[in-house]
Amino acid sequence: MIGEHVALSAGMVPGQQCLTDPVVKIGDRCLIGRGSGIVGHLSIDIGDDVWTGHHVYITDQSHGYEDVQRPISQQSQPERPVSIGSGSWLGHGVVVLPGSRIGKNVAVGANSVVTGDLPDFCVAVGAPARVIRQYSQDSGWSAKLHF
Repeated sequence: MIGEHVALSAGMVPGQQCLTDPVVKIGDRCLIGRGSGIVGHLSIDIGDDVWTGHHVYITDQSHGYEDVQRPISQQSQPERPVSIGSGSWLGHGVVVLPGSRIGKNVAVGANSVVTGDLPDFCVAVGAPARVIRQYSQDSGWSAKLHF
C-alpha cells in the first residue's frame, strides 16, 4: 500500500537511461506511509513486509558541496545503494541516506537519520541512528546504551 501524497522517483528526468533496472524495488506486502518520498538514482531495494510511518524519506543520492565557487545544484551528486531488509519498520519522519543498509526486522525510531549499517534484529534511534537494543539467539534482547 502506498499512502497519499507519496513521491516515488527513479532518475531525474522522464526518459532518462538509468544505470540499473529496476532502480527502486519495493517488496511484497509493504506499506509506505502518507507524505513519504523515495528518490532513487542508482539502487534502492526495499524487502518484503517493510512498513513506514508518515513522512519518511529514502534516497540513494546526495549533493556535492566541495567546490565553494559553484552552486551546490551544479556539483556532482554521489550515489550509493540503499537496502532495507524484510520485516523492518521505519517510524514517522525517518530519513535513510545514501549507502545505508538496514537489516531484517529492524525498528528505526521516529525522526531518526540512518547513515550506515544497522544489523538484523535491532532497534535504532537518533541522528545519526544508533543501535539501542539487539536480539541474539543465544541471549535474547540486550540493551546497548553506549553512544
